[in-house]
Amino acid sequence: MFITTLLFAAAGVPQPDLLYTLESTTTLPSTNTDWDYAKMQPGTERLFIARGKDGLTVFDVDKNAIITTIANSSGANGPLLIPELDRGYAAMTDGSLLSFKLKSLTTIARLPLSSEGGLNSAVYDPLTKRLHAITGTGKERSTWYTLDAATGKLLGTHHFPFRKMDDPANDGKGHLFAPVRYDRLILKLNAQTLAEQARWSVPCNISKILFDAPNNRLLAACTGDEPRFLAIDAANGKIMANLPIGRGIDGFVTDPARGRIVTSNGGDANLTVIGTDGRDRYRALGSIGTRSNARMMAMDVRDGSLLVVAADSTLVAGPGEAKEVFHPDSFVVLKYAPR
Repeated sequence: MFITTLLFAAAGVPQPDLLYTLESTTTLPSTNTDWDYAKMQPGTERLFIARGKDGLTVFDVDKNAIITTIANSSGANGPLLIPELDRGYAAMTDGSLLSFKLKSLTTIARLPLSSEGGLNSAVYDPLTKRLHAITGTGKERSTWYTLDAATGKLLGTHHFPFRKMDDPANDGKGHLFAPVRYDRLILKLNAQTLAEQARWSVPCNISKILFDAPNNRLLAACTGDEPRFLAIDAANGKIMANLPIGRGIDGFVTDPARGRIVTSNGGDANLTVIGTDGRDRYRALGSIGTRSNARMMAMDVRDGSLLVVAADSTLVAGPGEAKEVFHPDSFVVLKYAPR
């Protein structure tokens, strides 16, 4: 067995059991800032990384080099890319929404929206041509700011009586499916009016949700002490699959070409890989070790590679809860190639 493995490796033959292997590690200049979402612009080499006070960094995954940092983007928290409109947006920690030209990467405006807390993220519904910028946690309600995606004009504000709502998924048919993390709910909303059409209970704290159109399924990843992957029937909320994943999940992607679903888990410093073969057929394939804090991830649809970001940190002891301090110039982009 050992000799066979060596012969396959020497011949350059792919080894499917490895699932993913680390292809490159690129260190970027950084301060001691935290970071959040990373998003690939589909079909391109551009990775957009929201790096807190270091701004919205645009990284070339082919050259492993920074392209630019979007002007006036300090405090970037959640990027949103809309190629069909040549628009990019970023939810900001101060409650404003940054807009920029996607082709030229030039800033358009920074619109103040929220005075009750920073924006966590922004999502786009292609059917209504609207985007929704959503406040983060810490309050007794979540506020959605609805804007015209082409112009950035504010169209309305909607309040939900929940303190943490994460990015919704859209089915392209006029519905949004919004996870309510701490209340263990999924809300089915009218994409035009945000009126609630259904409410489903789930057994864990959903932080990420995607829509699987061919199978009419919601794919969800739960955080907390018992992190899970759920597959949910989008017609009635019935749970069709429930599998364990790693702790500290924050990145969640699907790779239909390879029949895979992957979560990046900063708490356990690994990637959980789930295989899928047709409707409601899910199975655990394995996990790949990464780094501590490697919780955020994006996928390059061109080749299925995974881009995972992390930085070194120190937990500083004190009279209360330990404080995490990130090490300057330790921020890395890790590229994992599928096998």
